[in-house]
Amino acid sequence: MSTSFLMLALNIATGAVSVGMLLCCWRLFRGPSAIDRVLAVDTLYLNTVSLVLLLGIRQQTALVFEAALIIAMLGFASTVALARYLTRGDVIE
Repeated sequence: MSTSFLMLALNIATGAVSVGMLLCCWRLFRGPSAIDRVLAVDTLYLNTVSLVLLLGIRQQTALVFEAALIIAMLGFASTVALARYLTRGDVIE
């Protein structure tokens, strides 16, 4: 009985995160400024990490959590690089 509630919660969470990803993609392509697009990419990385974590919970494997950590680190580094490029015009001084 509890596994059916867990599967229902995972399905609802997956749907909610997927809708969030669609809205981020819409902001990424439609965003009026470059800063809006950078924020959309950052939020898209967070939603991707969430989907990977939900997949790991669903499959009950620990390897997927390491992939989520790598995606989160790459997302953070790319957001910092994009923000620095937009504010200063270069990434490395």
